[in-house]
Amino acid sequence: MAVLEKGNITIHTENIFPIIKKSLYTDHEIFLRELISNAVDAISKLKMASLAGELSGDVPEPEITITVDKSNKTLSIYDNGIGMTVDEIKKYINQVAFSSAEEFVKKYQKSANDLIGHFGLGFYSAFMVAKQVEIDTLSYKEGSQAVHWSCDGSPEFEITESSKTQVGTTITLTLMDDEQEYLESQRIRQLVKTYSDFVPVPIKFENETINRQKALWKESPQNLTDEDYLEFYRYLYPFQEDPLLWVHLNTDYPYLLNGILYFPKLRPDVDVSQGHIKLFCNQVFVNDHCEEIIPEFLMPLRGVIDSPDIPLNVSRSALTNHRTVRSIANHIAKKIADRLKSIYNETPEEYIKCWQDVGTFIKYGSLKDDKFKKQVEDILIYKTTYKADKVGGKSEAETPQVQVEGEGDLWEDVKPKT
Repeated sequence: MAVLEKGNITIHTENIFPIIKKSLYTDHEIFLRELISNAVDAISKLKMASLAGELSGDVPEPEITITVDKSNKTLSIYDNGIGMTVDEIKKYINQVAFSSAEEFVKKYQKSANDLIGHFGLGFYSAFMVAKQVEIDTLSYKEGSQAVHWSCDGSPEFEITESSKTQVGTTITLTLMDDEQEYLESQRIRQLVKTYSDFVPVPIKFENETINRQKALWKESPQNLTDEDYLEFYRYLYPFQEDPLLWVHLNTDYPYLLNGILYFPKLRPDVDVSQGHIKLFCNQVFVNDHCEEIIPEFLMPLRGVIDSPDIPLNVSRSALTNHRTVRSIANHIAKKIADRLKSIYNETPEEYIKCWQDVGTFIKYGSLKDDKFKKQVEDILIYKTTYKADKVGGKSEAETPQVQVEGEGDLWEDVKPKT
């Protein structure tokens, strides 16, 4: 068959903008998450450039600042990161979906996990809430001219000189009339706590740092105490009883995975069919629906999972089917089994107490998953009313053996009060 013509499909910005603004992201509020993540990237890039010997002088203390101006209906996000030249503005801003993070990683031979952004679309989420977006930026490169970029959400943009004198970038959004909620102090604080609470850069708003910064799951377990884990659980789930046990996930092969998972004390009002684990990507909150990652029989688990290798869709709002997800689910099940065996061997009294809540799920898991069954079959326990002296006519060798951990009846202490 003769080939009549070959070529490249052209996507026009007038067609892509409505998709980005209306369909790509389901929640308008994530624009702040995306802009803060870009600011963290810019700060990380400046540090990399400094380590490569490309920066004259010291790297400033990292800082992201959010300001609002209600009279002008503007919200601004400032960072003292790497900044951009006019050519970089043209390349990374004007070319929609060009991910500068990926190119930067190749240049400096760093892991992509050092940078948050992968898709190159996050910046354009600003147009979901803004009728005009402006950038003022000054590159760290010697002799750079500060640049001002502006766009009103149409395919047209304007680049002019800027009066900015400090290296870094400020993005200013003039909000639409129906998006004025993002000028309110409490709304800003709530969004930062939800999405960017654990990013490793201080976020300042109204003259105070409003994010926690320290991600406990990134710490070495050897440096943490029981109280550290309990305090973190109380922070994530206030007004809840302390958990029964926890597992610290920390692996770098065949995928990067960090996290802390807790098994809570179960209450009648807890829906054990719904996941309660918070999914992060490089310390940025993605969602709290991790049903695909957690085996069905471990749904009561709570806590945090953080992995840049978990495949997400382009808006980071949902998981995509992938064998890595299945592998992580198996890894989590094994870690839970290992933790239970450790408690069983070291403190049987505590194991009995935990079993009141976890037993049903572990037994169910051993029925659903043969691999998990092999991991826990030696620690499955059942109550019995068997008494050896009531079996008549049998020798001691013929008497069924009942394992008893310790003196007395360990179940007595955990019977429900009447």
